[in-house]
Amino acid sequence: MRKLTIGSVLCAVLVLAGVAYAAVSAVTDRPTAKSLPSVSGTAREGDTLTAAEGTWEKGNGLTYAYQWQRCDAAGVNCANIAGAAAKAYIAQAADVGKTLRVEVAATDPDGSSQAVSATTRDVVARGADPTVRPAGAQRLQDGTYSIPVSSVDPPERLNIARVQFQPSVLRSRAPFTGRFRVMDTRGYAVRDALVYVVGVPFSRVSTPPETKTGVDGWATIQFTPTARLPLRNGFFLTMFVRARKEGGDLLAGVSTRRLVSLRTGAQS
Repeated sequence: MRKLTIGSVLCAVLVLAGVAYAAVSAVTDRPTAKSLPSVSGTAREGDTLTAAEGTWEKGNGLTYAYQWQRCDAAGVNCANIAGAAAKAYIAQAADVGKTLRVEVAATDPDGSSQAVSATTRDVVARGADPTVRPAGAQRLQDGTYSIPVSSVDPPERLNIARVQFQPSVLRSRAPFTGRFRVMDTRGYAVRDALVYVVGVPFSRVSTPPETKTGVDGWATIQFTPTARLPLRNGFFLTMFVRARKEGGDLLAGVSTRRLVSLRTGAQS
């Protein structure tokens, strides 16, 4: 067995220390963000937002790359926006009611590091004043805003934005539940809107009375299929949905209409 001397042990320690220092150096010599990137511009559909890179240390000949991300109204659940990899980004219709942020990658000969900006405020629709919210605006738990239907006037309109059914496939004639979320064209959830749903043709399912949306913009309605509803694979129950303001014009004003469908299946 080779005899270890104090000199050989010391040499090994120094070598290992050198390796450790080199490894740390390889990490710490990459660009390091001293201040985070930021976003300037108006968070409004059609307007341009511009990224500022922030400040970086240990950078030599830095180059920057950008990736814009869309988040929910609370500023979480962020995902990259396809094709949005430039310093500037034009807010899109898909961004209305969401928030945006930008990820900046700084690169020098030692490597690359990333830093992410804070999110913008919720993006408003084209032409809307981003500093003013409609009367009665109420912030919801998820960071979005709810407004009363009385605050929706032309040229804005109601929009049946989301539809959910439980169960998602009808295999019996037991009662089922539909949920309908009403928002306006600015991306606000709308409370106290009247939602009316009827089957097409109407003889296949019950027709409940109009139901008002809650504070979160959702109306929950229960339906009962009739004996005329075919329960077989490949068939769909079609339903006509209308949302309106009480006292408003059924066909004009801010009212809206949509056809939705629910799949049926053979009884198991």
